[in-house]
Amino acid sequence: MGAKLLALFWAWLALSQSLYISQGVVSASITTPLPDLYEASVIELQAGLTSGQFTSVDLIKAYFARIEEVNLQGPMLRAVIETNPSALQEAAVLDYERLTYGPRSALHGIPVLVKDNIATVAFEGMNTTAGSYSLLKSVVPSDAGVVKRLRKAGAIILGKANLSEWAHFRGNIASGWSGRGGQCTNAYYPNADPCGSSAGSAVSASIGLAAVTLGTETDGSITCPANQNNVVGIKPTVGLTSRAGVIPISEHQDTVGPLTRSVTDAAIVLSIIAGPDSNDNFTLAQPTPVPDYTMALSNTSLVGKRIGVPRAVFLNDSMTGNDPYVNEVFDQALETLKVLGATIVDPADLPSAYEIYESNNETVVLDVDFKVQLNAWFDSLVTNPSGVASLEDLIMFDNNNPTLEEPTGYTDQSILIESQATTGFNASYYQSLAFDKELGATYGIDAALKTYALDALVLPAPGYTTVPAAIAGYPIVTVPLGFYPENVTIGSAGPETVYPAPGVPIGLSFLGTAWSEYSLVSFAYAYEQKTQTRLQRKAYAAAIPTTQLVDVIGM
Repeated sequence: MGAKLLALFWAWLALSQSLYISQGVVSASITTPLPDLYEASVIELQAGLTSGQFTSVDLIKAYFARIEEVNLQGPMLRAVIETNPSALQEAAVLDYERLTYGPRSALHGIPVLVKDNIATVAFEGMNTTAGSYSLLKSVVPSDAGVVKRLRKAGAIILGKANLSEWAHFRGNIASGWSGRGGQCTNAYYPNADPCGSSAGSAVSASIGLAAVTLGTETDGSITCPANQNNVVGIKPTVGLTSRAGVIPISEHQDTVGPLTRSVTDAAIVLSIIAGPDSNDNFTLAQPTPVPDYTMALSNTSLVGKRIGVPRAVFLNDSMTGNDPYVNEVFDQALETLKVLGATIVDPADLPSAYEIYESNNETVVLDVDFKVQLNAWFDSLVTNPSGVASLEDLIMFDNNNPTLEEPTGYTDQSILIESQATTGFNASYYQSLAFDKELGATYGIDAALKTYALDALVLPAPGYTTVPAAIAGYPIVTVPLGFYPENVTIGSAGPETVYPAPGVPIGLSFLGTAWSEYSLVSFAYAYEQKTQTRLQRKAYAAAIPTTQLVDVIGM
């Protein structure tokens, strides 16, 4: 009887949605064109949903079709590991709720793609695997903390994005590859490196495979994909967003943040996913209340601000490995910041810059944390059909399943093996953890900010830019800066990928002290609005999906 009632409910809901659209779309479409999903903002999508131009069901259908076009066929970008089989039903419920009660938030009915290390309840129909077959069909105890916040806001989880397997903490393997997802590639040049580990999230955001996406960063994993895919990335202060239910590397560096097509969208998402979570003690130390980051969006935010340029190490191509063109476009950005009213303090070096470059402390901390926390993750699972219950088991699983996990060119497990060899929280671990904080924060970012009376630091995103913020647990906001020229020397990045390459994007990163996201968002917004860099170049033709809302409305 229950199944029949449920079927009748869905039939009634579908009929009501059909009537809703037939009444709303006529008047709305007369004056407002449908948003182009390649570039559509959350505000545009929300306006169309509110006016009745289209429904969240239509959005899900359109994004599913766009994923279908380019993910495993055509350019085979491999940005998405799986889509949510419950998404259409969830969208229908949220459409009805909107019609009856109005929207819950700016993300009501908005499809969000999350990285495959961010847990979603198994009964919804998706896996949480960090790209590894060792976790296929495993059952997590609950949604991740950030997913709970998204659902409470009325967002729809569209699917799981591909990533560098184990968030690029497995071995010397090309960015964007996972056993389950294969090699994700960049949409701006065929087979270009998407960077990682949040590769699929950034690629998906870059061409409109979802409205917005979530990634995670331990060191560079939001910043670098934002940099190489012409999108905005916010790497929050460790503890601003919950890591509960996120497959870990290190509780001292892991953080969850948005990858979007605009600073505005990133601010909307961050305002919803930030906040304390009793399941993640680090979040209980954050200032309250959580700011509304959209209030930081001002074209004049850089007027009178002092922005520092830490040149030592971070702008030295012989140390960063950056192509010289990166510094050329960065110098242009500095002139733009001056036009926007900022005082550029150059140089404003980190006292610890060379020590950071030479230090091995980060590796010591991450190796120990990963083993302890990954074993705890396996212990937390309700079930795991593969039988893998520890890091030691995982290494054996990969070796015993080479077709799935060790195809030619993707065999290395050196980081897993190095982590397995650690012996827990000993004196060298705690010493390295303390040194990290000193190098990244006390004698690093904070020292530069204080010495030069700065409001923020700015650097090109490629190279070693992410390291001080990673070991300090501090935030970075990255926006589009430019694109490699047509005559750039194409380099090899992996068995299937290249970098740099013509037209591949480059990002600009704003860095600050703990909990300075509000200021960093404001500076990034002013720069973005002045330059509109993202709009200067599109992905290569074959990588641009053609499905639009007009193709699915009423179907």
